[in-house]
Amino acid sequence: MTRRKLVIIVGIVIAVAALVLIFWPGAEADDHAHDEAAGEMPEGVVALTDEQIREAGIQLAAVRSGAAVELVFPATVAASPTSTARIDARASGVVRSVGKTLGDYVARGETVARIESADAAALASQLSAARARVGELSAAYERERRLFEANVTARQDLEAARANLSVARSELQRAQAAVAAAGVSGDGRSLAVTSPLAGRITAAPIVLGAFVDAGEELYRVVDPNGLQIEVALPSAEASRIQPGDEAVLVVGDGREIGARVRSVTPSLDPESRSATAVLSLSRGVPGLQPGAFLQARIMPSGEIDRDRIAVPEDAIQVVEGRDVVFVRTKTGFQARDVELGTRSAGQVTILSGLQEGWQIAVANAFLLKAELGKEGATHGH
Repeated sequence: MTRRKLVIIVGIVIAVAALVLIFWPGAEADDHAHDEAAGEMPEGVVALTDEQIREAGIQLAAVRSGAAVELVFPATVAASPTSTARIDARASGVVRSVGKTLGDYVARGETVARIESADAAALASQLSAARARVGELSAAYERERRLFEANVTARQDLEAARANLSVARSELQRAQAAVAAAGVSGDGRSLAVTSPLAGRITAAPIVLGAFVDAGEELYRVVDPNGLQIEVALPSAEASRIQPGDEAVLVVGDGREIGARVRSVTPSLDPESRSATAVLSLSRGVPGLQPGAFLQARIMPSGEIDRDRIAVPEDAIQVVEGRDVVFVRTKTGFQARDVELGTRSAGQVTILSGLQEGWQIAVANAFLLKAELGKEGATHGH
C-alpha cells in the first residue's frame, strides 16, 4: 500500500468518527427528554388555568403595604362590678353548715351555708304571730258579717272588722317575705346564706362552727364570663386609645384572645400618672382568673404602619409545618414560605417572604394546599 492510499484511508476513518460523535444522542439529552416526558414541576407549584381558578372560587388579592399599628401594654384580669359578689353573714350566729368550698360552682340563689341565729327565731316568731292574728281577725270578721246580715250590728262595725283583717293580712305577707328572703329553716333556728349570682367560689373564709357577726365575709364569687381587662396607659399613649379600638390579649400559654376597648378613664391617676383602659373580652376564657397578668396589644383606630405588610388570615396555609402563601404565577400558583408577625382583626402581619404588588390567593386558598398535597403524594409514589 502506497503512502498516499494510507493517508486517504486514515482521513476517511477520522471523518466517520466525527460524524458519529456529532449525531449520536448523549446522556444529557436523554435526561432532558425524560424530564419533559415526565412533566415534572418545580417544588411548591400548583398548575391551574384561569378557568380552573374561577371554578374553584379562589379569590386573589394584591399584596399592599400598610398594617395596623399595635401598642403593647401589660394588663391585669379583673372582675367587672356586675360579675363579682361578696357573700356576707346576714345576722350574727354560729355557722351550722357549709355547702360550698373554694373553687366550687354555685348557681344564682343557691344556698351555700346556714347560720343558726336568734334573728331566725325572731323572724319565725313574727310569722307565727302574724298567722295567728289573721286567724283571729278572720273569725271576728265572719262573726260581724253574720250579725250585720241579721240586722244586729251596724255597717261601721263590719267595715272596721274588714279593715282590721286587711291590715293583719298585710302584716302576714310582710312576715312571710322576710322569712323567705332570710331563708329561715323549717324549725325556725337557722338562716340561709345564698349566692346572688352564678359563678365560682374564689374565696371562702367561712369556718364550720365559728361564730360570725352580721356583715362578716363568708364567700366571694366571680362569674368567669364577666371578666374584664384593665390596662395601664402611659400618659403619652393614653390619648391614642379610644373606645371601640380592637385589641389582642396574649395569655401565659401563648393563646391569643380577641378583645375591644370599652372605656378609657378621662383623667390620669395622680400617683402612677397613667390612664386606665377597660377591655371587654369577645368570649369567655376557661382558666382565666382575676389578678392574672397578660399582655395587651391595642390597635389605635386609623393608625397605619406603611412599612409593614398584612394579609388576610385565610391566605396563610401550613404546608409540612411551614407557613406559606400561594402567589399567582403565569401557570398557576407558587407556595412561598413567609414569616408571620402578629394577628388582629382577621389580618396577619408578614415579616418576610412577600413583596408589594404580588397577587396572592385569599379565599379558598386551602384548596391549593390540598392540590399541592395530592401532587406531592403522586410524585412520592
